[in-house]
Amino acid sequence: MLKHIGKQGDRKVAIIFREVPGEDHMALVVYPDLMKVEMHDALMKAIESAEGQQANNLGESIHSKLFPDGRQMLAALHAEGMLKKVQTATITVIPAPNSHVRLDEMNRIVREMEQGQDAIKRMAEIDADAGYTGKASRKDDFGREIGAPSDTVQRGAQTVAGSDADLAARAQAPQNAALDDASIANNMKAQAERMAAEAKGLLAESERMINEASAMLGEPKKQTEKKRGRPAKAKA
Repeated sequence: MLKHIGKQGDRKVAIIFREVPGEDHMALVVYPDLMKVEMHDALMKAIESAEGQQANNLGESIHSKLFPDGRQMLAALHAEGMLKKVQTATITVIPAPNSHVRLDEMNRIVREMEQGQDAIKRMAEIDADAGYTGKASRKDDFGREIGAPSDTVQRGAQTVAGSDADLAARAQAPQNAALDDASIANNMKAQAERMAAEAKGLLAESERMINEASAMLGEPKKQTEKKRGRPAKAKA
């Protein structure tokens, strides 16, 4: 199953940040099915990528990715008002086939695991009890007991902290306000510098491989092309 994908009722959501700084009962999500085709496809490709699946929060990954029109993904989602702040209790995550867990439950257990509490024991009890505690409680919209542990919880996730928290805080600004032009320009400049550095490294690696191949074939080493200019004047 894909990480960062959940459901809110019958609607699919992409979970950009599992928690909002200062409001751990809220999450930032988008609704992929309401996007234009090109934006939807680009976002899903970013989610399915190795980088997207390894990220603790999707916002951390798409912050450095672009839509087909050249806009930075996180900034574009914010500028177009697609980022929605919703209650974590209304989101269901499906970490494995035939199993599900509410996002607020998953976040709570992850926090306890990070704080070194007895969450490991509770996780074992959840697995043993298949998500049922036997205690009476009211049902939610999905017919599950509110406050009851779930069958399976996604292991290894981490709560929003550090740079992720900064990104989430910026992304949850009023939806009718665009990000600052200077911030977007700085992001573009940083991306361009990274691309230039990568290109330089690829050129150096290419030259090394060509010289190594030439040596194996007994060919002379390829000389790096020197800059052209006027020939030096002959000395008397």
